[in-house]
Amino acid sequence: MGKLHSTQVIGIVSGKGGVGKTTVSANLAVSLASQGKKVMVFDADLGLANAQLALGCRAKYNFSHVLSGEKTLQEIIIEGPMGVQLVPGSSGIQHMASLSISEAAGIIQSFEEIEDDLDYLIVDLAAGLSDSVMTFIGACQHRFVIVKDDPSSIADAYASIKVMIQDYQLNNISIITNCMPSSAEGNRLYQGIISVIQRFVGGEVGHLGTIREDEMVLRSIKASKPLLTFSPSSAAARDFEKLAKEVAKLTAKTSISGGLQFFLERLARQDITNK
Repeated sequence: MGKLHSTQVIGIVSGKGGVGKTTVSANLAVSLASQGKKVMVFDADLGLANAQLALGCRAKYNFSHVLSGEKTLQEIIIEGPMGVQLVPGSSGIQHMASLSISEAAGIIQSFEEIEDDLDYLIVDLAAGLSDSVMTFIGACQHRFVIVKDDPSSIADAYASIKVMIQDYQLNNISIITNCMPSSAEGNRLYQGIISVIQRFVGGEVGHLGTIREDEMVLRSIKASKPLLTFSPSSAAARDFEKLAKEVAKLTAKTSISGGLQFFLERLARQDITNK
């Protein structure tokens, strides 16, 4: 299966909706692709399936057609800007948390059929801490938590990290501060959160960077285009480029075995143990 094992699987979560999680997922994917990486986005946000809008793609079929056996994974993948590939989501993904052993094996097989060697699989997860979100996040190798400077976003991000560390013993967790007036303010927000985590939870949580507040982000969303193609010289676009470099550095020094195969087997194994 060649280089499949070196695929880095990143789960992107937020404690609550409306903090820009899908925008970050889509723009990080495009930024990594613009730096020569092969990237796929798996839209695992139950029911909302916003990633195709953020990437400016229209999907005729989605993951529910793979689960039902109507389509193969190859048949539903669509290509977005900079060659980013997208596996479109659907409410059917909720079913991923309660697959039979044979269904799980079928999905693993369908991912194995992806011929292109992927550098990154970015899993855009639903907001909140449902069982299916935790099943996915547990199977990823890296966990990125998006947080805004808003009391409920901070409280929910803290709760998500606490559950990941204390209940699921997960590591490789990093915070991305979004919609901030400046990087200094983003760093201040991170320091505030990390001091509470260190005091009450323990565990290491890094800060990958800050995306500044930028009206061009909203305009790009309305235009259904990633920011990097819509306004490449904007402040937030530069932040996404910087973020992609930080992600590449982080993943280069993290030697986690398994890659895509590991992610899928973990998904299936968690499901079997949950039964």
